[in-house]
Amino acid sequence: MQKRERDNNKKTLEELVIEVKSVVKVTQGGRQRRFSACVVVGDRKGTVGLGIGKAAEVQDAVKKAIQSANKNLIKVNLIDNRTIAHEATGKSSASRVIIKPAPAGAGLISGGACRAVLDLAGVKDVSSKSLGANTKLNVATATMNALKSLKDLNHVCELRGKTKEEILG
Repeated sequence: MQKRERDNNKKTLEELVIEVKSVVKVTQGGRQRRFSACVVVGDRKGTVGLGIGKAAEVQDAVKKAIQSANKNLIKVNLIDNRTIAHEATGKSSASRVIIKPAPAGAGLISGGACRAVLDLAGVKDVSSKSLGANTKLNVATATMNALKSLKDLNHVCELRGKTKEEILG
């Protein structure tokens, strides 16, 4: 995994290459070899994006993946700038990821692609479990889906038509 920093729209987004792999398309004329790259970008303050890119050269594939990730940025609501609001599950293909909030000081208890996504999102205290297939792209996408499914208190109040005091008790 490689780290880079880039300045886009006056925001500093870190880039982390999760995976670069060689893909082959067999045609009548022979095998066409290309490269596929999976990249996560984030500012460690609640913004994170995931992108993939394919090209004949590795550098071009990474560049395309970074552009794709910058287009797919999401905002994650962090509690106390360290953890998530509630437990969430994300699914992508045969991969499932469960993320749970953890007490202060617990750290980022996660592995692989899930850890990369949560780290660049700025989540500091969380516990996660990856179930099913452990393909890096699918695990990263499942983690992004879990982060997308998180709801903040204002949104829940709006959905239920209640005040914060009624929900919190």
